[in-house]
Amino acid sequence: MIEDKETIDEFLARHATDVEEAVRKAAAAEIMPRFRRLAAHEVDQKSGPHDLVTDADRRAEQYLTEALGALLPGSVVVGEEAVHANPASYEAIQGDTPVWIVDPVDGTRQFVHGDPGFCTLVALAQGGVLRASWTYAPAQDRLATAVRGQGAFLDGARLHAGVPETGRDLRIATSHPDYTTDEQKQALLGLWTDGVAPRACGSAGLEYLAVARGELDATAFSWEAAWDHAAGLLLVEEAGGAHLTLAGEPFRVTGHNTLPFTAARDAATARRVVELLSA
Repeated sequence: MIEDKETIDEFLARHATDVEEAVRKAAAAEIMPRFRRLAAHEVDQKSGPHDLVTDADRRAEQYLTEALGALLPGSVVVGEEAVHANPASYEAIQGDTPVWIVDPVDGTRQFVHGDPGFCTLVALAQGGVLRASWTYAPAQDRLATAVRGQGAFLDGARLHAGVPETGRDLRIATSHPDYTTDEQKQALLGLWTDGVAPRACGSAGLEYLAVARGELDATAFSWEAAWDHAAGLLLVEEAGGAHLTLAGEPFRVTGHNTLPFTAARDAATARRVVELLSA
């Protein structure tokens, strides 16, 4: 439990491993028992056929809401499924109260289809500043963590995004066209040019991890829901990468960003992607 006057830094020094344990337990209790075992009544659509939610999403989020709130009394949880039920709850990200940003199953479409490319995302923010993040791929049992100013790690090994190799196309994961406006589609078309190899993105959290590992050069996303991006953005930053919006500014987890935006292995690549999106 956080003590009176304990800072977020002190909390993380004492409880980062407890958060990791909570994430692992949520996946073990609520997600993995349903992986490749979902019944038809356990899958629903939200806004359309590409926007799915399952009992695993709902129950894992509830598990994490209770566990994270107990670890940090006075904090609030902004979870994807809770915000879907009550959109006003998203406004907590704007305040000074510590906020847990949770996506219980990032890559629900992959999860529903039995693909292991999904993850659980948790980030801790305060005053719009990301302080720590956890990216857990339970079907692969891989955990990436980041604490602001302390680096990014995958299964205990430090991550270095590095820079793209010269002489080859930039590898960029980008938004699915179903989630873009006409204006955003036009901007993203700038990626289809010589020297770039764009592809559709999968789980956003795992794409950010690929950037932090230097396996992917950049992302180019057209939506700003904090639960999809918060954990991965800090992971990329702490691995040495950078992120920029179409306005040439770092992405703000509090919203009102000029979209699309990119997260990249280094600042030069981020600027190059924004140039392509602006062309």
